[in-house]
Amino acid sequence: MQELYEQYKGLLFTLAYQLTGSASDAEDVVQDVFLKINDVDLARLVEPKAYLCKMVTNRCRDLLKSARKRRELYFGQWLPEPILTPNDESFEAVVRDELLSYAMLVLLERLSHTERAVFVLREALGFEYSDIAELVDKSEANCRKLFSRARGKMGITLDEQVHSEAASEEWVRRFVKALELGNVDTVVSILAEDVVLVSDGGGKAFAAVHPIESRDLVARFLLGLIRKAPHYEGGVHVEMTDINGQTGLVVRSGEGIEVVVLIHVERNAICNLYFVRNPDKLRLLLK
Repeated sequence: MQELYEQYKGLLFTLAYQLTGSASDAEDVVQDVFLKINDVDLARLVEPKAYLCKMVTNRCRDLLKSARKRRELYFGQWLPEPILTPNDESFEAVVRDELLSYAMLVLLERLSHTERAVFVLREALGFEYSDIAELVDKSEANCRKLFSRARGKMGITLDEQVHSEAASEEWVRRFVKALELGNVDTVVSILAEDVVLVSDGGGKAFAAVHPIESRDLVARFLLGLIRKAPHYEGGVHVEMTDINGQTGLVVRSGEGIEVVVLIHVERNAICNLYFVRNPDKLRLLLK
């Protein structure tokens, strides 16, 4: 059992996290699965990886059914919980090569729980359709249709490569420098015309209730935040760190983490900004 746990815990957490968008739920799912497997005769497990992945997938699908109702009642915008992904051998929580970008996790919220499972298993984890069919109890043909439907809902055309460009460290530095200069024209120049800023406070921290759209409105919002920075106790400190496999920003004041910012770049311009302020979603960054 310990060998199974050590071998598959990273994969199972990565799968559960991408299926739920919650590191807290993913941790609980993995623990539940290994508790339940104690009752299974391990000698009869011919394909332990497939068996464990199916258990995790089924548990997450059940969670998503109830989570959808909770998110309908969620105050303001809901964003996935960000997770630290330092690039070193000691980090074991996430299999980095099998982690979709944060922007893709946001798009996954458009999908049904079965579409989401098929998309993650195929696109992030690279499972064959025959294996996915076994995991979600659907035919192989149906899984192909579900994957195609998921792409459509996420705005990914049939001939488009499934990817979402995370901002590089250079892009993040450029973004921070533009804000520090406080020049509207400089900030506007790095934003796409149809840029969207989404802020998640969950009713527990100040955040924009609705998405902010257009480069002018987003630029004004960002510069407004910069003007408020000196009023925080102890001032504000901005640091870059590896979050969800990309360079993100952690903004701290004397009272702790104020916000985590992730950036999505397309066609050499920032097209999405994600501000996570809900303190419940920042607990892993406090460890």
